Amino acid sequence: MDVETARSDLYTEGITACRGAFPQSWVQELREDVDAAFEEARSREGGAVGRGPERWYVEVHPQAFRGFVDLVEHPWVRGVCEAVLGPDYQIVELGFDTPFPGAKIQPWHRDFRSPRETHQERRLTSLAFNITTVDTTDELGPFQIAHGTQWDPGDDFDHGMFPPPSRYPEFEAAAVKKYPRRGDISARSALTVHRGTPNVGSEARPVVVLGVDAPGAGNHEHHSPAATKEYWEALPERVKSHLQTCEVVDELVPITQKHNIEGLVMGGEDA
Repeated sequence: MDVETARSDLYTEGITACRGAFPQSWVQELREDVDAAFEEARSREGGAVGRGPERWYVEVHPQAFRGFVDLVEHPWVRGVCEAVLGPDYQIVELGFDTPFPGAKIQPWHRDFRSPRETHQERRLTSLAFNITTVDTTDELGPFQIAHGTQWDPGDDFDHGMFPPPSRYPEFEAAAVKKYPRRGDISARSALTVHRGTPNVGSEARPVVVLGVDAPGAGNHEHHSPAATKEYWEALPERVKSHLQTCEVVDELVPITQKHNIEGLVMGGEDA
């Protein structure tokens, strides 16, 4: 629960983690909700977006996960958000990424273009929290991240997101594979260059993603979280204060995703 160490990790390596944050029973419920959401999303156009061969991303509303409040109210999650993004941080995205058996290695990328505050002022304005629903092994295609690359201005990146292959050797030299277990939470800058590796196992590896912004970061423009009035009224006031971009509605409409990382749709190759 050392928030200052986590902040230091994010500013140096670009990623940090809290081990054993949740019991496995909590993760099992999360996995059940993820599987149900995936089946629903795959039944309609724009529900599940391809991020490479046999790899999908689905965005959901907060009430899709029974453990949403547990997650955003976890002391480590709150503490890291406040330490890095300030007390008025905003939760802008909730979803999950699933590499199925047969998923290929992704091209190196970051999730969006580096803002001026980061590449000029050396200030992080967004975070992505990840919660695995399986114990990660080499066979399941672990996440790989190039430490320290959150500060790269990305001037030569295609669309500000995809570095040219000529730079791959430097990212591979700084790259580390991550092996989280059920119950762990990680936090990273979405600007730290990363990629998914091949899933050569026999099961999927769903990972929940919670996206959080500092005020003015603007990533909420790519997302449209909503909540029913009944659900909203039952939320703790502190959670509501960090969900100001969440629309309160009479009836939920499934999310049609706005943020499609086109370079990953057809990307991916054998290791």
